[in-house]
Amino acid sequence: MNRAQGSGIPGILRMLREYLAFYCGLGLLASVSLLWSVLALPLSLVLPRKWKKRTGRLVITMGFRTYLRALSIMGACRFDLKALDTLQGESPMIIAPNHPSLLDALMVISRLPNLACIMKSELVDNVFFGAGARLAGYIRNDSLRGMIYLAVEDLRSGSHLLLFPEGTRSNRLPIGTVRGSIALIAKEAGVPIQTVFIETDSAFLTKGWPFFRKPSMPVHYRIHLGQRFDPPTDVRGFTAELERYFQSALAEARLPPLSSTGAHAP
Repeated sequence: MNRAQGSGIPGILRMLREYLAFYCGLGLLASVSLLWSVLALPLSLVLPRKWKKRTGRLVITMGFRTYLRALSIMGACRFDLKALDTLQGESPMIIAPNHPSLLDALMVISRLPNLACIMKSELVDNVFFGAGARLAGYIRNDSLRGMIYLAVEDLRSGSHLLLFPEGTRSNRLPIGTVRGSIALIAKEAGVPIQTVFIETDSAFLTKGWPFFRKPSMPVHYRIHLGQRFDPPTDVRGFTAELERYFQSALAEARLPPLSSTGAHAP
């Protein structure tokens, strides 16, 4: 009984530290995002057109990099993202990762400052992210034709494009259905597709995970690069090929089980 009590106190202290790190992390992300939105709004009115995207994307990259570093310092997460650094300064391409969790975009953006991002319309209109996203020239997904047009134009201007092949977080393992829009954009822009693999040991913020539910900490994330595909000529055939490639390459990857209810959460 005494042994149980002795082991219980360190366990309680660890749990308190994890809850503190978890809610501090959420609060920090909300605060930084809101602050940048407040600053981005007037900047969008005064900055010259050619500086808007560059400034917006650079600030978001540095902000996310600082945020992820803070999560590491707090002991909430551990990140191995150095593989992405090799893509900096390369010619335009589509960056195509699998999409296990909500942190995926933050991790990729934190390493690549010249990156366009396709976002859900409700996020572009969100008070926390909207003004910053618009200043950075991020692309709304509410119109498929408009999204494809803007993505192609951004790639032709020299940017990288972050595009999750599934279009949403994975709803099956190792990857959900790959959408044809990625092949169509690559074909129209004439750019290659760089596959990226994201691995994690936690179901935190996967499909079905309640946003305010704390995971066991630290959560580990690792990113490494896969094959780079030339611009496709056959959209339908390439889409099927890309899905087969992800399924094969991720067959032995470290990925958490999925649940529509989040019942698997620790």
